[in-house]
Amino acid sequence: MNSPSSISFPFYSLQRVNASFEPVLSETLFRVSASGWYIRGKECSAFETAFANYCGVSHCVGVGNGLDALTLIFRAYKELGNLCAGDEVLVPANTFIASILAISANGLVPVLVEPDARSFNLNSELLEAAITPKTRAILAVHLYGRVAAMDKITAIAKRHALLLVEDAAQAHGATLCGKRVGSWGDAAGFSFYPSKNLGALGDGGAVVTQDSKLAAMVRILANYGSDEKYVMNYQGVNSRLDELQAAVLLLKLTRLDEDNEKRNAVAARYISEINNALVQLPEAGHAGEHVWHIFAVRSFMRNALQEYLKQCGVETVIHYPIPPHHQKAYATGLIHGMLPITEALSQTVLSLPMSPLMSDEEVSAVVHAVNSFQGQNK
Repeated sequence: MNSPSSISFPFYSLQRVNASFEPVLSETLFRVSASGWYIRGKECSAFETAFANYCGVSHCVGVGNGLDALTLIFRAYKELGNLCAGDEVLVPANTFIASILAISANGLVPVLVEPDARSFNLNSELLEAAITPKTRAILAVHLYGRVAAMDKITAIAKRHALLLVEDAAQAHGATLCGKRVGSWGDAAGFSFYPSKNLGALGDGGAVVTQDSKLAAMVRILANYGSDEKYVMNYQGVNSRLDELQAAVLLLKLTRLDEDNEKRNAVAARYISEINNALVQLPEAGHAGEHVWHIFAVRSFMRNALQEYLKQCGVETVIHYPIPPHHQKAYATGLIHGMLPITEALSQTVLSLPMSPLMSDEEVSAVVHAVNSFQGQNK
């Protein structure tokens, strides 16, 4: 069995990514550290403005992490009277648990909808059938970096007067019909977890929206429920993007499009060069539609493939082995029917190394390893 030191092709190297921003990254950290101002200062304000402009919206509120971003959106809608406890929110069954947690944390009811087996994203054809008199919102997840079918989902939301929230935690910079994720729905939540396409040096997140009232409420709730020092009009939380993380994100934002293009180049090679009947490749989508946070293949021999690649020095990850409706945390509280596609994905998906810094030789080595898999370990 390989030791960590024998992994030749890591799934994703944070050290390598961060080193590629030097020496400016270290200079940025020193500058902010020396300023003596670490919370709600000019760095966060500058990043919020830049990221709102990048997404094509009017408002951005930096928060502590991606889960907080989504949770605060739903909480703000409750405080503004748009949602009430017990309202149903349609959400993909195939998603990271944070999407579900943000809904249930607000006393709302998650209703799971099957994904499209090709895109792994919310199946818009099944979405409308899941709407009931209790449905008040849709949470569309751009899984693995691919934009959900937002043109169709937006039309459904408008037809039924539903709120539309985007979980854009994995899709920074992805576009559909010339619109970036974050600008399709009524609001969107982003994560800046270090391994994201736009990643901080710790946790971080943001809410983006065109709605000034929603943005103001999110900012208040994230600051203890206060917009005036020591005056609390709401029972809020402490969830703020700090100055160090904001400065790092502002730096990395300048290279996001370039890095996404490099991810697309790696994905294009995988799709054109991997040729193994035991491995099913993802759809590429149209230009810009997928920013390849994750390159997920499928195999009915997933475990054997993962072990074989490990012996070849290729590190892989499973996203996600246990779907939300099989988690102990949600033994009750979810509404769903049969979910065969979601369950099949959880048993067959395997994520290959993906980074904007992968060399041609590294990509070739991964391709060769996948193509040489014959259904058994070395």
